[in-house]
Amino acid sequence: MSIHKVSADPMDRVHLPVNEWQLVEARPGADLGFLETIFATANGYLGMRGTPEEGRDVASHGTFLNGFHETWPIKHAENAFGFAKTGQTIVNAPDSTVIKLYVDDEPLNVSTSDLLEYKRWIDFREGVLRRDLLWRTPSGAHVRVRSSRMVSFTDRHLALMSLEVEMVKGSAPIAISSQIINRQDLDLDAATTPERPGAENKHDPRQTTSFDTRVLVPEDNHASGDRVLMGYRTAHSGIGIGVAADHDVETEIDFQSLVKIDDDMGRFIMRGELPEGEKFLVKKAVAYHYAAGVPVRELQDRCRRTLDRVHKHKLEHYHDAQREFLARFWERSDVRIEGQPAVQQASRWCIYQLAQAAARADQAGVPAKGMTGSGYEGHYFWDTDIYVVPFLTFTSPEWARNALRFRVNLLDAARERARELNQRGALFPWRTINGDEASAYYAAGTAQYHIDADIAWAFSTYNDITGDTSFLDLQGAEVLAETARMWADLGFWRTNGDRTFHIHGVTGPDEYTTVVNNNLFTNIMAKYNLERAARTLIDLRERLPETYDALVQKISLDEREIDEWQACAEGMYIEFDDTMGIHPQDDRFLDREVWDIKATPPEKFPLLLNYHPLVIYRFQVIKQADVVLATYLRSAEFTTEHKKANFEYYDPITTGDSTLSAVVQSIMAAEVGHQDLALDYFLTGLYVDLADLHKNTKDGVHIASAGGVWNGLVAGFGGMRFTDGDVSFDPRLPDEWPALEFPLTVRESRFTVRITKGEISFVLEEGNELDVSVRGETVRITSEGVSVPLRGQGPLLEDGHLEAHYVGDTRADGSVITSTVPDPNAPWEYPEAAIEGHEG
Repeated sequence: MSIHKVSADPMDRVHLPVNEWQLVEARPGADLGFLETIFATANGYLGMRGTPEEGRDVASHGTFLNGFHETWPIKHAENAFGFAKTGQTIVNAPDSTVIKLYVDDEPLNVSTSDLLEYKRWIDFREGVLRRDLLWRTPSGAHVRVRSSRMVSFTDRHLALMSLEVEMVKGSAPIAISSQIINRQDLDLDAATTPERPGAENKHDPRQTTSFDTRVLVPEDNHASGDRVLMGYRTAHSGIGIGVAADHDVETEIDFQSLVKIDDDMGRFIMRGELPEGEKFLVKKAVAYHYAAGVPVRELQDRCRRTLDRVHKHKLEHYHDAQREFLARFWERSDVRIEGQPAVQQASRWCIYQLAQAAARADQAGVPAKGMTGSGYEGHYFWDTDIYVVPFLTFTSPEWARNALRFRVNLLDAARERARELNQRGALFPWRTINGDEASAYYAAGTAQYHIDADIAWAFSTYNDITGDTSFLDLQGAEVLAETARMWADLGFWRTNGDRTFHIHGVTGPDEYTTVVNNNLFTNIMAKYNLERAARTLIDLRERLPETYDALVQKISLDEREIDEWQACAEGMYIEFDDTMGIHPQDDRFLDREVWDIKATPPEKFPLLLNYHPLVIYRFQVIKQADVVLATYLRSAEFTTEHKKANFEYYDPITTGDSTLSAVVQSIMAAEVGHQDLALDYFLTGLYVDLADLHKNTKDGVHIASAGGVWNGLVAGFGGMRFTDGDVSFDPRLPDEWPALEFPLTVRESRFTVRITKGEISFVLEEGNELDVSVRGETVRITSEGVSVPLRGQGPLLEDGHLEAHYVGDTRADGSVITSTVPDPNAPWEYPEAAIEGHEG
């Protein structure tokens, strides 16, 4: 029962009109932070927020490099052993997006200038942010201003920009100032103002940390001709960065240019008289390189080489390469939704955000906000492994492998973290940039041990779908073994009639219920982690004994551990409550009373910002899908009846305060038969950012939610599931949609799936023929194509808002389930029922 749920297109279509392949701004908007995020340009390594070329008005400037961060000591009010020690925050890299324009010494400023025409847009097939406006200056001149900004997918260190000024009516002197600005440190006094990212409402853990001391220490700033070079090193993490910009001017007029540079700003200034009918075009190429332990001068040399190639090939070469790159991407990734242009646009925007977040991450992680904002400090979470890796695996396997390589690179740090928490094996950090745990609130952070199983699930999914067994053999097997070790050590055996394996003191995906025993999601996923690790090592021992022996030696494996993992998996405690007919989220979850979400004032959401954690933890109330997510990821572990019962029990007490929730609820609502709810939840996930449903899009795109949109389309409405590499379909096409079509890549074979009301069809586009199943029937996919008739779109249940129908029911122990909202200001009521029979 998400309070954010929508049932129709919630976007302002006068401001942001429908276009199936573009995001278009038809007129300037006032919500600057929101617009800066949704118009951000990025490639997975480099990202630039959608701020205007003139550099104002702006809510939050931002240029980000994946993994470029500063560290700082976490100061706990009351410290304890094993608490996270070092915070990590993404750094606002030097901003090169500014190209200021002055006409008649009057600055262009979209918020105050007299604009006769305005349009800003990004075409998802082109990958270039463009703006076209007609400005009437105070002196009466009409000036056409066209600009473009592109972050290159083919050269990840490169950004290209242009500004063209055309004098349509009148003549006037113009001045253009192209700049590189160290906004991180230029004005330290701004660190306490709302304009500084994260300074406003920093009690919100979703935002970032501000610094009150210098972060970027200048080392080598200079200019040569029309090239500006700047270099810095972070004060504490010691990471060096080089940034350089080249300029190329095309015009028929005479102009003067000069360069000015200091520690925190470099400027290339052009001046001239622009007659009516003449144009002045500035092309700007910018290169960014960063690394730890590398001299800044070497990083600047790398920038020089990048820009020298641009000088050789020209900007048009990179624009052509961008279109070719995206043409191949969409061929592998585009989901086509017939008859729904608004949904089509928003879906393509979400899928495009996944490319912007992961395409050129190149073995770095995928931050929760990608490269579009500083939210969540730029940290990596489990989001990538569960919500993004499946999309990458089925569309761009090389990108998926790179994302998983990042986890391999963190394995040593994860081993160290496990030892710090007195565990064997490896424990991956809940939130991190450099591999160290950065979650200061352990109950909702470090205690989420399930991240180990999520990562193991992602490795297994990649292996099964791509057929890239060498990756699992040589790298993934070690991750599976070390995470399985952790589970075997963390859990314990309990004998009470049956001998079962229990896991205590953990937090599941639902961060409103923390440090519990036998969290259902954790146990189900740990069970798979243990099973898969044992199976992988046994298979490796049989196929590649030398590789297996090397792994055994490397991690000092006792082969009896494999038997232990199998036993732990087989004995894993999976609780089921016969009275309620559901899987309890944890051992004591059903003992709690129910939070009355419907009676909670809207301004009290999200709960984590309005109630102390202890208040929330005492109730049955869920931040995001937990058990419901388990029923999706490990579908074979649950019967159809149990999936339905679990969904209907947990849905009314799920606030949707997390953007990760709606897409999962959509998938399972579709499967069990709540088709109207499925579409509502899908639209809620689809418009999380484009309609700013959670009021924090200004902090960056919710990348995992965007990944969830693809999952919602393909797994929810497309009904696709995969188990050990076997791919199956049981579609649930919404009534309003005539057809749904999408490509998938399985073991190097790409095929297209098309679903209509009456059939599902498959066409092999490239690679070898392969088998899938449709509602239990095996289907061979060939280049000639094959169709399977469909009788309906699954069960259809009566919908509407599900209610917590179990309130007032009796638990197994005879107690009655009650529902309330904790409110000290509510009128006092005499508890007659509670004291009935009491003599006093």
